[in-house]
Amino acid sequence: MTEVLSQEEIDQLLTAISTGEVDAEEMNQSTDQRKIKIYDFKRPDKFSKDQIRTISMIHETFARLTTTGLSAQLRAMAHVHVASVDQLTYEEFIRSIPNPTTLAVIDMEPLKGNAVLEIDPSITFAIIDKLFGGKGEGDSKLQRELTEIESAVIEGVIVRVLGNLREAWSNVIDLRPRLGRIEVNPQFAQIVPPSDMVVLVTLETKIGEVEGMMNFCIPYITIEPVISKLSGQYWYSSVRKGTTTENLMVIKERLNSVFVNIIVEIGMIEVKVRDVLALKIGDFIKLDNVKITDNFIVKVEDKHKFECRPGTIGSKMAVQIVKCFGFADNETISEIEGGEINE
Repeated sequence: MTEVLSQEEIDQLLTAISTGEVDAEEMNQSTDQRKIKIYDFKRPDKFSKDQIRTISMIHETFARLTTTGLSAQLRAMAHVHVASVDQLTYEEFIRSIPNPTTLAVIDMEPLKGNAVLEIDPSITFAIIDKLFGGKGEGDSKLQRELTEIESAVIEGVIVRVLGNLREAWSNVIDLRPRLGRIEVNPQFAQIVPPSDMVVLVTLETKIGEVEGMMNFCIPYITIEPVISKLSGQYWYSSVRKGTTTENLMVIKERLNSVFVNIIVEIGMIEVKVRDVLALKIGDFIKLDNVKITDNFIVKVEDKHKFECRPGTIGSKMAVQIVKCFGFADNETISEIEGGEINE
């Protein structure tokens, strides 16, 4: 931004130049200096800073869900958090991971293309050891491929983790990630050309006392159809929309199937304990100030909600609602069912 000098500042500057305190040539050199940013055409930036920030927020949610899920599944303390989100070429990603390792190739439906979830061997063997009844002590020096049984066990863990991924991306897209295959050699997991750009989410993972990394690699070509949604403005608007529409509809549907206790209160009377203990079949209890023409109270979970009158339908006893508490007298029952009950 260009700075506008006041007349006083201009006078001081001219005075400094005339007295020799400031060299005019040095001032010209300083103004000619430009900030030069190096740009590598072999590695063009595909993601803006705003998009990287949004991807980081999405996977922070994923990390929290995975922390809870792993802790429950392993019955041990687990902690996952986002360490960094970077963009690089797929070749650089492949060169940065060990061999052998656990590479899960994931189908990113409905997006076209695949992603890769890489789990550090120390974390993989710590999970397997814990699920097999051990203490969950992984060996960082252990370098071998998984057996068929170990591979089947780690597949089950990855499938659960993918459920967390779907929930984390729900505000952007209805992602349905599915485990395609598991590889141990990075050279056999070529999902895109080596020079293609990818976004790499590095997750620091701790299982008990064992620490390691999980890397989630998403190629740009896979995420390109929803790249416009990876902005802070869209993200926050989606979150607000979800809290006012989708989430409320889900809550309403779940509440519709909740069972509640409804009690019709005919009347009350105080009775001594010895009289209650003396009651037997056929005895009558006389209620104070209760008439057959009076309205009875209908309680929903101990809350007064309606007034009713007793009657029968066929051979069964019934009550008819004549008044609703918290509503106007002219509202009908159908209107009440479609609205809300305010206490």
